[in-house]
Amino acid sequence: MKYMLLIYADPDRRVVPGTPAFDARRAAWGALTEEMVAAGARIDGAALQPTDTATTLALRDGEEVVTDGPFAETREILAGYYVVDAPDLDAALGWARRMPNLQDGAAIEVRPVMDVAVSA
Repeated sequence: MKYMLLIYADPDRRVVPGTPAFDARRAAWGALTEEMVAAGARIDGAALQPTDTATTLALRDGEEVVTDGPFAETREILAGYYVVDAPDLDAALGWARRMPNLQDGAAIEVRPVMDVAVSA
């Protein structure tokens, strides 16, 4: 079954680029990704650009509204994701537990991916 691991992080607690801590964190992410690939679990994944690059589209009273930035006002931001193939929720949670930024207060939402048939 496919699971999406949504990585939510507090931008104020991120490690600073150009520091040894940043280099170590980047290496930890790379190692985790390589393990997922080697296990045949990784389907997709990416880090996301900062929220100030986001654009949100919504309909309000039938009118299209386009705003800069994320729609939700929240402390944590969606920082990235993985899509993994795991036999069950416990296995997907096992991958989530290994996310390097958990120690910084990040949260990983693990959600099954709905298999939607698309007709031609």
